[in-house]
Amino acid sequence: MELHTDRPHPARVYNFLLGGDVYFEADRIAAEQGMKSHPASRVPPRENRAFLRRAVRYLAAEQGVDQFLDIGTGIPSAPNVHHVAQAVHPAARVVYVDHDPIVLAHAQGLLDGDPAGVTSFVQADLLRPAEILAAPQVRAVLDFDRPVGLLLVAVLHFVGDDQDPYGIMRVLTDALPPGSFVALSHLTGDFAPESWAAVTEIYRRQGVTMRVRSRAEVERFFDGLDPVDPGLQVLTRWRSEPGERNEEPDAAVSVYGGVARIR
Repeated sequence: MELHTDRPHPARVYNFLLGGDVYFEADRIAAEQGMKSHPASRVPPRENRAFLRRAVRYLAAEQGVDQFLDIGTGIPSAPNVHHVAQAVHPAARVVYVDHDPIVLAHAQGLLDGDPAGVTSFVQADLLRPAEILAAPQVRAVLDFDRPVGLLLVAVLHFVGDDQDPYGIMRVLTDALPPGSFVALSHLTGDFAPESWAAVTEIYRRQGVTMRVRSRAEVERFFDGLDPVDPGLQVLTRWRSEPGERNEEPDAAVSVYGGVARIR
């Protein structure tokens, strides 16, 4: 299992920024360099996790979704998707997908769900969505005749324009039945363009693709879908809950998020 510890990986950098302990020296260095350009770099990961929990809770409790496909899972950080979904539907079924071997090494933290439900992990790459959809674990756990919650949280900004991110989105959404939902979040440079240009360059020099996108570019991922109120928003304004910290300025958060229904 090749971990490529000599260069940063988004899942491990993300874990470092969340205050976790699953990272290597290259990940720490990249994260700290990024924080020099964008001092609030710990804010987006924290708000992404909060958005993920809110989106899953909304889909489970208000839309009745009880099966989820979480692509770009990252290193486990409780509460994970199955904890939130199974708190509403104990029999909820969740498939986690990530291509980083270190996520696989920690996947046991994703498989501790309610005995009434099912959780599974697939090592696969978002850049090959058809392989994800055809994976035996995906087909065994998820019923594609019923609505599925597709989660693409903090992952599409690691897909470059030359890698056809919108085509990847279409492959995934076209495979899901009507009444399914997509929840996504995506870094933006709209509020601090110079800072994010510098962060992007740091990642590029380390061999990591990062493409922050404008609001219009992120909204394009929802083309042909029906956005759920309140539409695409900076994360702190998407269905924030009582007691949540939401005083961060938009430039600190720098992530759009939203949920849309598949027709």
